[in-house]
Amino acid sequence: MHSVYITRRETFNAAHKLWQPAWSDEKNEEVFGACANKNWHGHNFTLYVTVCGVPNPETGFVMNLKDLSGLIRREVTDKLDHKNMNLDVPFLEGIMASTENVAVVIWEILAPLVEGYGATLAKVKLVETENNFVEYFGGKPPF
Repeated sequence: MHSVYITRRETFNAAHKLWQPAWSDEKNEEVFGACANKNWHGHNFTLYVTVCGVPNPETGFVMNLKDLSGLIRREVTDKLDHKNMNLDVPFLEGIMASTENVAVVIWEILAPLVEGYGATLAKVKLVETENNFVEYFGGKPPF
């Protein structure tokens, strides 16, 4: 049987600021625009976590979505929700809180945990706005 992909959606609200401390205020504003606001800014993020594997013959599941939801909430969204990603989230300490970097860190957290359930993490998609989102496939091209 071939692998099947299944996705769970979760949401969280968080603030961040894109700011490179080694740069001048002018350069930060030039590169990051409104995202360099000294008083921070926030988003209603949507996180999609896709896992893959061969469905279990007894349950028909690649992974129980209740388990996947619990992992995502416990390990990621509960720690990000209503937080300042630059200041309040230990797993982002020292990391520029761009959506790209946050997606990579989420992958690093979830990939080994998902494997414990017999599935493989296939994709993390993090939607920042209706026009901007990141898809991360674990450092390898999706095709």
